[in-house]
Amino acid sequence: MHKESYHLMKAFLDKEDKTKSLKILEVGSLKFVGDAYRKIIEETKWEYTGLDLVAGDNVTLLVEDPYDYPLMDNSFDLVISGQTLEHVEYIWVWIKELYRVTRKGGRICLIAPSRGKRHHRPDYWRVQPNGMRALLEWGGFKNIEVNLYKESIWHDCVGTAIK
Repeated sequence: MHKESYHLMKAFLDKEDKTKSLKILEVGSLKFVGDAYRKIIEETKWEYTGLDLVAGDNVTLLVEDPYDYPLMDNSFDLVISGQTLEHVEYIWVWIKELYRVTRKGGRICLIAPSRGKRHHRPDYWRVQPNGMRALLEWGGFKNIEVNLYKESIWHDCVGTAIK
């Protein structure tokens, strides 16, 4: 992932108590380039699960179906996903699965490009702030905050919310 995405996710995760035991799910965890979000989490007492459809570096749970994970309902305190949403064909189905695995009171952070050229794997979406808000609302999340970061190469759109 690009360095701006790493820093945006770090800012989200830095708001959490690092001494508290938390369960973190990263959706789309396969590491391509740069630092993985997991590097931020390694400095904490948090339990990390890195989920992806492709085996490789930083993947601890390999799944076959992007819309149905072999995980219990309400099982994660934090669900994070960066530079993945644009590769998910049916994001309205996907967001419901992220909601299902987030515990009540748990938080989510999604980072996706709002602009940029087509890149690896299927590449379906560029997300604007209104679209990110609509997606999180459709998923059932509340207390939604959405920001667009034009400083990043991809003009990242960041959505955070609570279940």
